[in-house]
Amino acid sequence: MAEQRPPERQEVKIELRPGGGPGGRGGMNARINREKPKNLGKTISRLLRYSGRSSWILLFLILATVIVTVSDVLSPMFQQLAIDEFYFDVAGKLAVDMKALTLVLVVMFGAYIIRAASQLIQARVAAKLAQNTVYHIRRDLFNKISKLPISYTDRHRHGDIMSRLTNDAENVSTAMSQSLTALFSGVLTLIGALCMMLHYSWIVTLVAIVTIPITILVSSTLAKIMRKYFIRRQKLLGQLNGQIEEMVTGYKTVMAYGKEPDAIEKFGDISDNFRSCSISARVWGSIMGPVMNFIGNLQYVLIAAVGGYLILNTDPLTGAAFTIGSVQAMLQYSKKFSHPINMIANQYSTILTALAGAERIFDILDSKPEIDEGKEKVDIAALRGDIEFKDIDFSYVEGEKVLKGLNLSVKAGQKVAIVGATGSGKTTIVNLLTRFYEPDSGSITVDGVDITTIPKADLRRAIAIVLQDTVLFSDTIEKNIKYGREDSTDEDMKRAAHTSHADFFIDRLPEGYATELAESGSNLSQGQRQLLSISRAVLADPRILILDEATSSVDTRTEMHIQKAMIALMKNRTSLVIAHRLSTIRDADMIVVLNHGRIVETGSHEELLALGGEYHKLYSNQFAGIAT
Repeated sequence: MAEQRPPERQEVKIELRPGGGPGGRGGMNARINREKPKNLGKTISRLLRYSGRSSWILLFLILATVIVTVSDVLSPMFQQLAIDEFYFDVAGKLAVDMKALTLVLVVMFGAYIIRAASQLIQARVAAKLAQNTVYHIRRDLFNKISKLPISYTDRHRHGDIMSRLTNDAENVSTAMSQSLTALFSGVLTLIGALCMMLHYSWIVTLVAIVTIPITILVSSTLAKIMRKYFIRRQKLLGQLNGQIEEMVTGYKTVMAYGKEPDAIEKFGDISDNFRSCSISARVWGSIMGPVMNFIGNLQYVLIAAVGGYLILNTDPLTGAAFTIGSVQAMLQYSKKFSHPINMIANQYSTILTALAGAERIFDILDSKPEIDEGKEKVDIAALRGDIEFKDIDFSYVEGEKVLKGLNLSVKAGQKVAIVGATGSGKTTIVNLLTRFYEPDSGSITVDGVDITTIPKADLRRAIAIVLQDTVLFSDTIEKNIKYGREDSTDEDMKRAAHTSHADFFIDRLPEGYATELAESGSNLSQGQRQLLSISRAVLADPRILILDEATSSVDTRTEMHIQKAMIALMKNRTSLVIAHRLSTIRDADMIVVLNHGRIVETGSHEELLALGGEYHKLYSNQFAGIAT
């Protein structure tokens, strides 16, 4: 049954081109309308707060990084001391102070060992910190998704949501394990190298930092260009995943209508855009490294030239001699000074990808959760099941009302059938009763209590739904039947399966109730999946039962068995039945006919036929072939 549903699933601030209908997952020809970056400082701050949840690991990582950096910064000085132990004696022969040289070499060797051990520890701790951080991000994100309103998942493509939970989170993990220590170590190395360079010669230091403004100007210019491409790339990746998900879940429909070429063309369009954007992102990302290396080599040449001059001439201000060891140390310190900048530049694409992914994750985390203002405790077992809709107006899209001034009273224990043409608002009534959506105006009561005052969990425990689109999980048949009532006994479960006539095929399976279902129960027929869904509703023992085209996917003989089971199931329960097969609702206590969001007729099957109105037209079209 096709029902008017929420608008196209879409990304925030994208413009959809024609081609997707309401409620579908189409509209993949989406043109990104927003490419401006969000607040990077806020995103980084939030990531650091997640890292802070593993504070002892972070502290250990900082300690290991400090040891690595200090030993790295001191190594050129040890080399300078070793080189300068060689000298020319009065006879002009090359000599060396072996005792002092040995001491320097032993200390330098010890520093290298400490550095290597600390680097090993640093890598392991960084990996653990990254995985712990992403673990918390994924857990919070999954928890948030489970609390989002139905309207959010209706308006966003499922593939894109999954991409944030998997690809974006993994990009954050990669960046943290590779870049967090690099950033911290880079800052320490910059400070340490600058201090050591000043110690040797402020003149050479001044020459070395001349290239810094050039570095900043070039890197900032390239960064602005790169960031635009990487944000767009992540969004296109979400669209690509959404298209793949659509193709897999709707594969039979695509093949049945011979739409494989269209699907391939649509995927090709998105894939081409993604490829083009990825190439641009990678090209601009790869440019950063060579440019920074060129600037670093220019710095190297300048230091070597000035250092060589100072060796031949006394420092005009300090009078201190500049040695060969000093030049060697300054050359190494200049590299250590520029290396962190180059390293960050080379990893900038990874960092941008991670930050773009983190922003997309935080978009979901910042989304408003499903509001539950219900505070009134309700005894589910004591509910009678009186339902009343009062002056209900509702629209999925502002200005396009689906229900208009709807008033409906259902008495406890009644079987009420809701019929009408496609898009008349039948399923919307169910969405409002279960509080998947909230009405624009009016109120809905159960046993005289406004449902907005009842906690949603309590309200939904009192309602069992059998949907047109059967939902089963990758678990055993037993777990699927017990999904709504996990504390039930095996006897209760088997009794429910017997009531719904599902036991006749379950008992024939080699593993019976322990049979593992494939994804969405794809290793069962559609009719068998529907029977399991009905068994689940039987076991839940609800006060209010909703059947949304519950028998639409079963054969006539199975439908007859289900109808008999439904009679027993609906006894002493309030039942709302949404059906296109009018043969299944002839025994309903009341039939409600909807047309364009309004109730146009109510009454029994015989009464409505006698009226000769809308119901008579529906019935005639279905059974008698009379033209309307």
